[in-house]
Amino acid sequence: MQILRQAVFFVFLLGTVQATFGQKSSEMAKKEAEYYKIVDVPIPQDIVLEVGGLAFTDDDKLGVSTRRGEVWLIDNPYSLNPVFKRYAHGMHETLGLAYKDNGFFLSQRGELTRLDDRNGDGKADSYKTIYSWPLSGNYHDYSYGPLILPNGDMLVTLNLSWIGHGASLVKWRGWMLKITPEGEMTPIATGLRSPAGFNVNAEGDYFYTENQGDWVGSGRMTHLEVGDFAGNPGGLRWTDDPKSPLDLKPEDIEPQSGLSLYEYAKKEPALKAPAIWFPHTIQGISTSDILYDTTNGKFGPFEGQMFIGDQGHSKIMRVFMEKVNGVYQGASFLFREGFSSGILRMIWGSDSSMFVGMTSRGWASTGKAPYGLQRLEWTGKVPFEIKTMKALDDGFELEFTEPVNKKLASDVASYQMKSFTYKYHNDYGSPITEEQPVMVHKAEVSEDGLSVRLTLHGMRLGFIHEIKAPNLSSNTGRKLLHNTGYYTLNEVPGGVLKSPQMTGVVKSGKTIVQPKRVTKMPADWNNKSDQKLMIGTKPGLKFDVEEVQVKRGVKVELTFNNNDDMMHNLVITQKGKESVDKVGQMALMLGLDGPDYNYVPDTDLVLYHTAIMQPETAEKIYVKMPEEPGEYWIVCTFPGHSSVMRAKLIVK
Repeated sequence: MQILRQAVFFVFLLGTVQATFGQKSSEMAKKEAEYYKIVDVPIPQDIVLEVGGLAFTDDDKLGVSTRRGEVWLIDNPYSLNPVFKRYAHGMHETLGLAYKDNGFFLSQRGELTRLDDRNGDGKADSYKTIYSWPLSGNYHDYSYGPLILPNGDMLVTLNLSWIGHGASLVKWRGWMLKITPEGEMTPIATGLRSPAGFNVNAEGDYFYTENQGDWVGSGRMTHLEVGDFAGNPGGLRWTDDPKSPLDLKPEDIEPQSGLSLYEYAKKEPALKAPAIWFPHTIQGISTSDILYDTTNGKFGPFEGQMFIGDQGHSKIMRVFMEKVNGVYQGASFLFREGFSSGILRMIWGSDSSMFVGMTSRGWASTGKAPYGLQRLEWTGKVPFEIKTMKALDDGFELEFTEPVNKKLASDVASYQMKSFTYKYHNDYGSPITEEQPVMVHKAEVSEDGLSVRLTLHGMRLGFIHEIKAPNLSSNTGRKLLHNTGYYTLNEVPGGVLKSPQMTGVVKSGKTIVQPKRVTKMPADWNNKSDQKLMIGTKPGLKFDVEEVQVKRGVKVELTFNNNDDMMHNLVITQKGKESVDKVGQMALMLGLDGPDYNYVPDTDLVLYHTAIMQPETAEKIYVKMPEEPGEYWIVCTFPGHSSVMRAKLIVK
């Protein structure tokens, strides 16, 4: 699912960082645990449970499909002594699971399959192909689902292949398909790149999540209707098929228009702007599953909202969604971090706890375990949070989980706001663009203290609006557990934006000088280096070398070749594992300006570095090796990569 790894666009000017990102992350996880507790589901040592799908049976046994082509049945998964039994095996990378009519349904790489246990021995003895699709042999041909609709039809989504860019090498790659139990297929929408998560709301509308990549500036969630184009043109090569609900062609999409996706959609009506953006590295780096809160308040105060998993950051976001003028949009907030591995699937148990299935092989995550199954339990305590964020024609209305301190909440200085967007282009990811401050003109607190109406200057349609309220507190003195939210504004009530526009604002376009990125041979080298080195990349967040040995003081012409399918840089740090750890943590602390700094913090711990390199690109830098022998480090500091993507640099 190449559900990974490009991280975003943020750097709030690091002055002195007292605590590392890792420490702050751990501190936040401890705070969150007061309200939502993570509980391990014990897995036997001889079972490799790389979770691809989760589904409960009618008798409350948990079915788990795995990337290794197995399905396991877990009896009493809520206990400390669950019983595992292998139900099925021998399949090809099962990245989804559903249960209906006493049988399991799952997507393999090349087909939708039904499993049945006909003799009642707890093992599948019938593997029936419902519908199959072609395979290209490309490693990136992941398939997800199914999601069973109320009428019994099923939705599946098919990943694009990767050949230096996303491509639909065989039919229907990059599409959402609807398949009946009898095997009749109807293509629904295309433009999908890595559609690992999708779900249906109470109104029957489809949503899917997407990961940063080519044509995808950052993680996002899109409402899909029949005939929609979600942005990546790879799947458009099949629109000549009579079943296709749209006739748009790949060549109809400009590779470098200079526009945002929202603006480009004005030119191309089939293109669907996202309902929610998840700012990259701020709210994860590889968006995964969607789970609606259907617990009727048994999981806390967020009934009806959505929980969104992230594989790379091993955490969950929360989304409040609303429909304005018939268009979905809303706000995303951090919710719970600290899971043991990369989150791929989530499902409700009968006790209203959330089961979280995880895997990280090849898709490294902040949770270091290679796989895992955990439960998230509400402790019964209600956190002080921004519960909802609703669009007005001249601002936003914030609703809280408990009454706010009215004095603080009515002070406009309690809020910090800005707006920004991403470019829609064929590059891998996008920097933050058109960043602009938003002024809070007025803050009116409701009589009960549960909501605040913010009147703003500088709101912009088609932009992501960041709000921060670090000093806001409840009337009992509690700070917000998560004080930052991101609202994707596609529409305003009434259709006319009445927020006065800011004037005289200088848009972001910083020119950052980084003297440790030496891309021209120094003059005192006299047009000659002592040594030439080439370092490349391998899938799974790896350099193609584990160790490099050089003599002290030599002048090296170093070429970094990023032949991977995600963005990377190459950074040389001072001696010692502590140095490389600190540099990686400082890179994670960078804010919205992160891409301007190539995700390299300004610190003496960094000796040399390249730029952030797009997939299939290279850069040459000139490095004078240290005079002091020892063990230095080569690392990629793209957020989320530094803990695993390292190589030793031995200076002799």
